[in-house]
Amino acid sequence: MSIASRTPDRSGFTRRFLHLAGGFWSGGARSDGRNWMVWLLAGALGLLTVGQVVVPILLNLWSQHLFDALEQRSMDRFVLMIAAAGGIILFNIVNTILHLRVKRRLQLGWRTWLTQKLLGDWLTRGRQHQVTYLPGDHDNPDGRIAEDIRIATEAAIDLALSLSYCALLLISFTNILWRLSGSPEVTLAGSTVHVPGYLLYIALVYAAVGTSIALLMGKPLVRAVNRRQGHEASFRFGLARVRENAQDVALLHGESGERDRLGVLFGGVQRGWNGQTHALSNMMVFSAAYSVLSAVFPILVASPSYIAGAISLGVLMQTAQAFQQTVGALSWPIDNLARAAEWKASVERVLGLHEALQRLDREIDGQGTERITVERSDGEHCLSFRGLSIAEPDGRRVVEPFDLEIRPGERVLIVGDPAAAVRLFRAVARVWPWGGGGIVLPALTRVFFMAERPYLPHDTLRAALSYPLGAETVGDAAAAAALDRVGLGHLRARLDESDSWDEVLAVSEQQLLGFARLLIRRPDWIFLEDATDSLDPRTEEAMLRLIDSEFPAATLITIGSHPGLEAHHRRKLVLERCDDTVRMREEPRGDRRIAAVAE
Repeated sequence: MSIASRTPDRSGFTRRFLHLAGGFWSGGARSDGRNWMVWLLAGALGLLTVGQVVVPILLNLWSQHLFDALEQRSMDRFVLMIAAAGGIILFNIVNTILHLRVKRRLQLGWRTWLTQKLLGDWLTRGRQHQVTYLPGDHDNPDGRIAEDIRIATEAAIDLALSLSYCALLLISFTNILWRLSGSPEVTLAGSTVHVPGYLLYIALVYAAVGTSIALLMGKPLVRAVNRRQGHEASFRFGLARVRENAQDVALLHGESGERDRLGVLFGGVQRGWNGQTHALSNMMVFSAAYSVLSAVFPILVASPSYIAGAISLGVLMQTAQAFQQTVGALSWPIDNLARAAEWKASVERVLGLHEALQRLDREIDGQGTERITVERSDGEHCLSFRGLSIAEPDGRRVVEPFDLEIRPGERVLIVGDPAAAVRLFRAVARVWPWGGGGIVLPALTRVFFMAERPYLPHDTLRAALSYPLGAETVGDAAAAAALDRVGLGHLRARLDESDSWDEVLAVSEQQLLGFARLLIRRPDWIFLEDATDSLDPRTEEAMLRLIDSEFPAATLITIGSHPGLEAHHRRKLVLERCDDTVRMREEPRGDRRIAAVAE
C-alpha cells in the first residue's frame, strides 16, 4: 500500500489533540522528573481563578450595602463602603497579577514542550524532506510549528480558564439569584402559585435563547476563520520562498513575476479577511443588541418588586448584578466563539503535520508497503545494491531492480536520468525509503554527501565550514588551510563573522566551500551530486585533482554530466530511461569494465 492511499484520521478531534499534546500534563513524555511543577502551577492557577470569582461576589455584596447606604443617606456606612472598595481593589490587583504570571508560565511551558516534540518528529532521519512528498494537509510546516502551536496552546489554556471561571461564576450567582428571587405569588385562572427562584428561570431562558441564536449565526464565522488562516499561511510561505531565493530572483530580474504571485496569494488573504468580516458583521448585529439588552433587562425584570416596596434599592441593584453575572456566565459560547474557532483551526493544522509524520513513520517502518532497507555490515567492504529498485511515494517505479557492487577506492561516475540519479543518492543517504531491495554499507566508514548547493546555516563562517558539527570542532589553522586549498583564502579573516552566507557568497564560492568542508571532514566515501556544475572548467579540474591527491584511498561516486569528470573516474554507470522507467547499466571502459546485472 502506498502513502498516497492512506488517509489521515479525522475522527475524535479532542482525542487526537490530547494524544498529541496531553503528554505535557500527564508526564508520559517527560524525562526531567519535574512534572510535579506543572501540576503545582495548574493547582495555583485554579486557586487564583477561584480568587477571580470571589471579586464579583464581593462586589455584589458591596453593591447592596452601598445602595442601601445611599437610600438611607448614611455617611458612616458610605465611608465604610469606600474603605471596603479599596480592599477589594487591592485583592483584585494582587490576584490578577499572580494569575497572569502563572498562566503565561504554563502557556510557555506547554508551547515549549509541544514545539520540541514536533520539531523532534520533523527534524529526524530526513523526515522534514520526506514529508513534502506526502499528499494531504501538512504544507507550511514552519508556520504550523511557529504560529499554530502558539495559538493551540495559549488559546487552549485561555479557553479552559474562561470556561472554569464562568462555571464557578454560574454556581455562585445561581445561588445568589435564587435567594434574591424569593417566592412570589402568581395567580393563574384563579389559582395562586408560588414560583421560587423565578429570576433564575428567566435568566436561564434568556441565556439559552441568546446562545442558540449566536451559535446558529456563528457557524459561518468558524468556516471563515478556517479559510482565512489557510490563506494567511500560504502568503507567509510565499514570502519566505522569495526571501530564501532573493539572490536568484534579483539576478533574473524576476521581481515583477514574484510580485504578481504574491499578489495572487495576498488576494486570497483579502478574500479570507472579507469573508471573516462579513461573518463577524452578521454576528455583531446580534451581539450589539444582546449586549445592550443584557444591561437593562435584569433591572426591568426586578423593578416591579422594588416599586411594590418588597425590596430595597440595594437589593434591586444586587439582583440586577446577579442576573447579569448569571447570564454572562451562560453566554460563554457567544463570547468565545471566534477564539474557539481560531483555536480549533490551529489545532487541526498542527494535527495535520503530526499525523502526516506518523503516517510517514508507519510507511517507512514497513507496515503494509515495500521499502528500501539500508544497513551496515561488518563483513562487507563494498557498497552493495541488492535487487534495489526505486519508486515514487505513490508507488510508481522509477528505477528497475539492479545488483551492483562498488569496491573501496573506486571512482564511479553516474550519468543519465538526473532525477533517478538523485533518488539513488538519497536512498544511500537513508532519506529516500520508497522502493524495494537493499543497500549494504561497509561498517566503520565515514560517508560524506556533497549536494549541488551546500547548506549554509545563518551563523559564523566557521560554523558553515564545520556543519553539521559544531564550530568549536574546527581550529583556526585547519579552517585557514582548507579555505586556502580551495581558493577561498580571502575569507579567512571572516571565519568568526555571522552572515547569510548563501546570499553573501556566489554560487561558485558556495560550491568551493563544500570542498573546504570535505577537507575538514576527511571521509572514506565521497558522494558528489553535481557539486561542480557552477565551477569553470579550470576550477573544476583543480577540485577533482584535489580529491585525487587528498583522498587517494577514498571511494568517489559522482553524479554529473560535465566532460571533464570522466578523466577522474574509472567506472561509468548509465541510468537509461526506457519508456516510463529507468534501467541501470554499466558502460564498458576497456578492460576495466565490471558488469552490473540489471533485472
